[in-house]
Amino acid sequence: TPTSFGQIDRARLLAADSAPGEWLTTGRDFGKGHYSPLQQINRDTVGRLGLAWSYSTGTRRGLEATPIVVDGVMYTSGVDGRVYALDARNGLEIWRFNPQVDAQVYRGGCCDAVNRGVAVWRGKVYVGAYDGRLYALDAADGHVLWNVDTIVDKTRAYTSSGAPEVAGDVVVIGNAGAEYDARGYVSAYDLDSGKLAWRFYIVPGDPAKPRENPELELAAKTWDAHSRWDVGLGGTAWDGMAYDPELDLLYVGTGNAALYNRAKRSPKGGDNLFLTSILAINAHTGRLAWYYQEVPGDMWDYTATQPMILADLAIGGLQRKVLMHAPKNGIFYVLDRRTGELLSAKNFVPVNWTKGVDLKTGRATVDAAAVDYTTGPKLVYPSTMGGHNWNPMSFDPRTGLVYLPTLRAAMFMLDTTKGHEYHPGRINMGVTAMLSSGLQLGSPGLSPEVLRQLDALARRDPESRVLRTSLTAWDPIAQKAVWEVPAEGWWDHAGVLSTAGDLVFQGTDTGQLRVFDARDGRILKAIDTGSSIIAAPMSYAIDGVQYVAVMAAWGGGGWFITHPESAAFKYGNEGRILVYRL
Repeated sequence: TPTSFGQIDRARLLAADSAPGEWLTTGRDFGKGHYSPLQQINRDTVGRLGLAWSYSTGTRRGLEATPIVVDGVMYTSGVDGRVYALDARNGLEIWRFNPQVDAQVYRGGCCDAVNRGVAVWRGKVYVGAYDGRLYALDAADGHVLWNVDTIVDKTRAYTSSGAPEVAGDVVVIGNAGAEYDARGYVSAYDLDSGKLAWRFYIVPGDPAKPRENPELELAAKTWDAHSRWDVGLGGTAWDGMAYDPELDLLYVGTGNAALYNRAKRSPKGGDNLFLTSILAINAHTGRLAWYYQEVPGDMWDYTATQPMILADLAIGGLQRKVLMHAPKNGIFYVLDRRTGELLSAKNFVPVNWTKGVDLKTGRATVDAAAVDYTTGPKLVYPSTMGGHNWNPMSFDPRTGLVYLPTLRAAMFMLDTTKGHEYHPGRINMGVTAMLSSGLQLGSPGLSPEVLRQLDALARRDPESRVLRTSLTAWDPIAQKAVWEVPAEGWWDHAGVLSTAGDLVFQGTDTGQLRVFDARDGRILKAIDTGSSIIAAPMSYAIDGVQYVAVMAAWGGGGWFITHPESAAFKYGNEGRILVYRL
């Protein structure tokens, strides 16, 4: 029976590699590499991998979190921000928590009532509920120590689905809702009291009102003074945060715009900071240290909210502290995380939105002729589902490779309206976007002339017919794929775990937990679980036994509907935690 609950602190986090059996953050360590140094399960022994225990969450919606395990206790989250504390040896429940989210909030969320994890720190478990409330729970018994509503404007369609991030003396959470009418920001709260420490707004608000933080003066210069402030402008930070305790820098990935069409949201153009950017924020003061914008003037839903990995890489003969990022726009970025200097940027799937990224300035050159749909329908890739989405990637420091779930898909984008009428609390994308490979000639609302234009675009570009997901092993120094294994279905996009056993783990929609050889991508083992998997597995050890755990249930943005081949369709979508050992 566990006797210690949630006792993670700075010293323990910095020494994570000295206790390889623990998994202290959603990505194991502060760098969030989703890599385990354990190797009891390896290429020679993986054939004996079998189920140790399972636990039912009692829900039937998407599960996307990666569990945390510390001192023999597993903490993880599920639908709406429910939290489960289990004995990691056998799956026996210690406690569970339900935030009792009002069903009304579902009308304001684009991407299912999912949750991407908890943060555990000094005897507390922090979780963001789908309705925007941030909870601090007692790690021993789950009772509420404090909670705070993080939503500043309840008339707008904000939700929360990302994991909180402990950063120094504060816990930080963002929100979702850029497809609706949200204005992005992140909020930092005192770890013990829940008192607001600082709030950083990502995009400017109405210029007639005072700026909430000084960085908005810089941002405002990149927006038309007559922008659509009423729609909120987006930029929400719904996931993708990491914290370097040595540099005291919090890294925040920011979201897409509302409206999508820049010609309507910011008529005179501009880069529209801080959309689709990585922000490095001093965790103590809440002030901006540096920023890097991945997509100037984003018009294609290319959020930068995908998980980041902090690591040390030898680049150009120097050991660099880097931040690695593979966002929806299809470019793999390596930045110096001290300064924000761009070290490399190379596409990991085909892209046509940019002609390339200037390494001296860090700026991407947008190919307006190819993708600016203000002049007519365009074929754009990657699609709005992204070359890589929220599903965690993994970095193995031994192989030097990043294992990345990728998607190749193109989309048609067009805006046939003369203006946009703001719909409070409802979708305000303002454009039409659809996968080109699934074009139906009877698409509703499109004239025969527009359909002919789309057909002509598709015929000119063979990428329009590609729809494929893969597990890709990417070399971040050489900037190239070392191997790639196509998935059975284009909807397979689950998160990834790599281990020192030379293994890579990834689930599938059809209900398999697959184990790949980290060196060449050969499938070494496939376990039929009976549950669709989209979350990333993790690994821990107790009493000399290594376990691999994964949350299993189907759902989330872009993949709402189950397919006849999916385990969720065949057997129901019962949420489960599945744990394996030799």
